[in-house]
Amino acid sequence: MSGRGRPLHHCLRDAALWTTIAVTGVRRSEALGMRWSLIRWDQCAIELEWVVVEEGNTFRLRRLTKDGDDNAIIYVDQSLMNALKRQREYQQAEAERMGTDWNDHDLVFARDGHRLRKESRAGGPQDPEKVSSRWRRLRTRLRLPEEFRIHDLRHSQVTNALEAGQNPVEVSANVRHHSPGYTMARYGHSRKDGARKLAANNASRVGLAKLI
Repeated sequence: MSGRGRPLHHCLRDAALWTTIAVTGVRRSEALGMRWSLIRWDQCAIELEWVVVEEGNTFRLRRLTKDGDDNAIIYVDQSLMNALKRQREYQQAEAERMGTDWNDHDLVFARDGHRLRKESRAGGPQDPEKVSSRWRRLRTRLRLPEEFRIHDLRHSQVTNALEAGQNPVEVSANVRHHSPGYTMARYGHSRKDGARKLAANNASRVGLAKLI
């Protein structure tokens, strides 16, 4: 990201957004609803209390209710905290540049002033469909498969965590699944190699080869 006071190139406007989704597994709606006042900088934690959701041809900011998960908290690495600090610097510079045209909503990934229409105001929630449209353009530039959606960043995060041997309870909690059983039922099928390794270790531990 650029330093404070320097405009960010439009191709990098969403860098912090894509990074946040990829490393945390948050849903698009949850990322767009993140608020600065709910980031616990000293704890490397983010409280998810708001989401931006589509409703017909429009969208709105509302409280998080998915899976009955009120005020969910996710824990992140300091490196993501640093990325979010740079995002805040960029946003503060954008707000200063726009002056009274900036309508602050405390959103981490607020609408900026790039190609802003007269009826829109910067500082408020972003249109989720326009975010997805920008993802599709990035996907094309990166030569990713056409079927690779923003939500697949979440799937990849969960799958990679499980493949790396992370505790399913923690993985499930950090992506706000209603139970570790659901996480394993949905993603466990992709872990055949890990399951085979576990089976081999168990057999070796009990001396199965010597018994037969």
